Amino acid sequence: MKRLRTYMFLFCVAISLPIGYFVFRTYQSLNQEETAELRFFAETIFQEMEKDLADLVIREEGRAIDEYNLFYTPRDSQQRIRSPLSTLSDKPFILGYLQNNPDGSFQTPMEETLGKSTDDLSYIVGKLKDVNQAFNLKQSTLQLKEGMPKTEAPMLSETNQRQQAPVFADKYIDTQKSRKKKSSLGQEEKWREQVTAEQALSLAQSDKKNDALGDDKDTGIKKENASFFDSLRSGRLNAPKGNERAVVVSESEAHTDAAIHLSKKIFEAEVAPLQSMFISKNEIFVFRRVMINNSIFRQGFVLLVPQFLKYISETHFDHQPMAKFSNLHLSAMEKGKEICGHTSGSSSGSSKNFLIRQFPRPFSFLTASLRFENIPPSAGRKTLGIMLTLTALVILAGLFAIHQSARTINDMSERRQAFASSVTHELKTPLTNIRLYIEMLENGIARDLEREQEYYRILGSESSRLSRLINNVLEFSKLDRKTRLFNLEKGTFDNVIKDVQDAMQEKLNQEGFTLNIEKEPSLEFQYDREVMVQILINLIENSLKFSKHAASREILILADRHHHGRVTISVSDKGPGIPEKALKKIFDDFYRVDNTLTRTTGGTGIGLSLVKKFVTALGGKVHAENNNDAGCRIVIELPPESPRS
Repeated sequence: MKRLRTYMFLFCVAISLPIGYFVFRTYQSLNQEETAELRFFAETIFQEMEKDLADLVIREEGRAIDEYNLFYTPRDSQQRIRSPLSTLSDKPFILGYLQNNPDGSFQTPMEETLGKSTDDLSYIVGKLKDVNQAFNLKQSTLQLKEGMPKTEAPMLSETNQRQQAPVFADKYIDTQKSRKKKSSLGQEEKWREQVTAEQALSLAQSDKKNDALGDDKDTGIKKENASFFDSLRSGRLNAPKGNERAVVVSESEAHTDAAIHLSKKIFEAEVAPLQSMFISKNEIFVFRRVMINNSIFRQGFVLLVPQFLKYISETHFDHQPMAKFSNLHLSAMEKGKEICGHTSGSSSGSSKNFLIRQFPRPFSFLTASLRFENIPPSAGRKTLGIMLTLTALVILAGLFAIHQSARTINDMSERRQAFASSVTHELKTPLTNIRLYIEMLENGIARDLEREQEYYRILGSESSRLSRLINNVLEFSKLDRKTRLFNLEKGTFDNVIKDVQDAMQEKLNQEGFTLNIEKEPSLEFQYDREVMVQILINLIENSLKFSKHAASREILILADRHHHGRVTISVSDKGPGIPEKALKKIFDDFYRVDNTLTRTTGGTGIGLSLVKKFVTALGGKVHAENNNDAGCRIVIELPPESPRS
């Protein structure tokens, strides 16, 4: 057994190494899969945010250049209509629209409707004027260079993160193209747009108002712009060279003719993509630059930062299931410093950002970061856990079964060895007695007939004992090989009792025991007479063996019919009883209770085992129980008719 335990330990170590490596690699793969899957859906949310912002940029960049007046002429139309910018915006984060003229003056379609407007509109126009003044101040202070910036703020480490950890979709589609960093949500480069002289002239409707202000600032710019627009009004300005649609109007033409020709002139306006500038921590001016004949106009809208961040969160994140276990933080950044922020979702105990996205121009100030305290486990993790548990249980159960089987075999082997030793001893004892009394008879030690008859009785008793022992061994072997044949007959229990008394009376007298019989009158059932006699003799011999030192030397055989029709036969004594833990084991092959009494008492360990095999073969059951006062009782239950009949 010690060697077997060593082998089992080595087996456990050997199988644990590959299983442990398999489990480690599997959980590692699951972690990567869960992270990639989560990253894929997190990026999907960012993509939806970016798409919404791109739609906004495309809408704003697609506006006509004269749409920042109260009335404008839409593309592919000759009819002037009211500008949609003259009313409140449908976006809660847009304060209003304004145009910063070349001379720094302010213009908005809302201003021309103030007479019919509410106090809210007046407040907004006032705020737009403040933004325009702040913008002029920033322009002069920072000396902002005109034209598209050559470099943009680099995207954060998201691109590198994507390359290191493939996203969930990589197993099915090639996402390399979609991962390319965008520099702008709208137009990448400047573009040229053809505008009529009427549209160009309408860009500076407030020019006369500005001249009347008498402001001495930027006098050169004012005069230059005034000269440009005076030329437009008088019709003296030619269209750009090379424009086939241009019509040259001479100074000598009449004013009416000049107006007619002017309306037919086509000019080119250079329009730059949208860009943004912080006005204050809560306001950003998002604008485009429009250049006509070296005169620069800046058209755009004022974005309210707190409302903008809240809108992005509520529209694209707060209603998502991901918000239950993740945390979104939106930041408005200027020169690497957070100016305004908004946080939503679950409270994350982790300070580590799972995914960071900085959006392209003109929203390059916007940074979104997602944090996760615990990544939701995949369904495969639960399945793997169940399978690992079942595998471990199967392996442990198998090892336990092997150990128990080996232990049983080892115990059985030890019992067989003890049985062989016991049988040898049990056979030698009666043979020795038989030889002794035969020699005594041969030598004439028995001087009288009475002693001689006593010797003969002892010889007969020992011979019967030897015969029963050999018969038990043979019967045990036959039952073990299932070659024992039964002769079942229906009869009363009287014949069995008589045979038992005849066989055991001498032994009972020698040991000083009394055999009491209590049975139901005319008890009749089907049984094998020889087998029943052998069963009762084995039980009586067992009681004799272990009740030698009992205060009351009495053995009781009780036979009656159970109320279910089964026959109950019990053999009871007044001995020391059987330990509780051994009550079910005493019927096992070669089993003997390990105590002082059994070590000083002879026996082979097959008597009760043989009883159980006989009873089971007859379709019955047997069990042992201790009496309330002293001793134990062996109870046999037999059917009225054996299934073997």
